[in-house]
Amino acid sequence: MSQPAPPAVAVFVHGAWHSSLHWAATQRALAFRGVASVAVDLPGHGVDAPVPTGYLRPGQPGLATERSALADLTMDRITDALLATLAGVRHRFRRVVLVAHSAGGGTASAAAERAPELVDHLVYLSAFVPGGRPRFTDYVSAPENAGAVHAPRVGDPEALGAYRINPLSPDPGEVATLHRAFLGDWPADREGWRLSLHPDEPLASLITPVPVTPARWGRVPRTFIRLTDDLALPLPAQDLMIAEADRAVPDRPTEVLSLPGGHSPFLTRPDQLAELLAPVVDRT
Repeated sequence: MSQPAPPAVAVFVHGAWHSSLHWAATQRALAFRGVASVAVDLPGHGVDAPVPTGYLRPGQPGLATERSALADLTMDRITDALLATLAGVRHRFRRVVLVAHSAGGGTASAAAERAPELVDHLVYLSAFVPGGRPRFTDYVSAPENAGAVHAPRVGDPEALGAYRINPLSPDPGEVATLHRAFLGDWPADREGWRLSLHPDEPLASLITPVPVTPARWGRVPRTFIRLTDDLALPLPAQDLMIAEADRAVPDRPTEVLSLPGGHSPFLTRPDQLAELLAPVVDRT
C-alpha cells in the first residue's frame, strides 16, 4: 500500500550574496519540531558559485573591473531553477510553504505568479514583496528606506553585470559596514560569516521587474515576518511593502508576524525563527 504524503515542507530561498548554507541552523531547528524543509541555491550561488579571478588572490587584482561570470543570468532562468525545486516537492507533500529572505522575495514572487499551483503559502522574511512596485530597487530607493545600512559596493554594477561586494576586504571599515548591515547582532569576533557570502549578486535579481497579479500571485496566502531591528531593510520599508501588497490584493491581506533582531535571524536566532515558522508551515 502506498504511504500518505508527508503533510508539509518549507522551501527556503536565500537573499542576495547568500546561499542555501545560511538556512542550515534553522533547518535543524525545524527538524527538531518535525518540520521538513529544502533550501535552494539559486543560479550563481552555492559552493560552486564562480567568483572573480582575483577575489581570493593577494591584493585581489581586477576586483573592481572584471566582468562577473553571472552577468548574463536572467530573472527567468533564476525563477526556472526555483520552479524546478517546487515541482519536485509538490507531488511529495500535501502543503508547500515557500519562505524567502530579503531580495529572494522577488524570485519567490515570480515563481508564485508563474505557477501558483505549486505554492500553498508564501512567507516573506523581511523580503521584497512586489505587490506595489515591481523592482526591489524601487523599495531600496524609497524614502522609507533612507535609514538603511547598505553593503559597500565594488566597481560599477552596470559594467560588471553584478552588484559586487567584498566580504574579504582588507579595509576594516568596509567589513564593519557589511557586518552591521547583515549581522549586527552576530558577535564581531566570529568572522567566519565573511567566508559564507558571495562577492557577486546577478544584476537581474535586483533590477528586473517582477510583475504580479491578484489572480495568480495574489491568490496564494502570504505571511510577512517583520524583523524589528533590521538595518539592511528597516522597518518602515518592510511596512511599506506590506501596505502596498494589501492594497494590491485587499481581499487577501498579509498575515504579519514580528521577530526582534537584525537582518539574518536564520543565523543569529534560528530557534526563535523556527518557533515562528513551524505553525505557519504546519497550518491546515
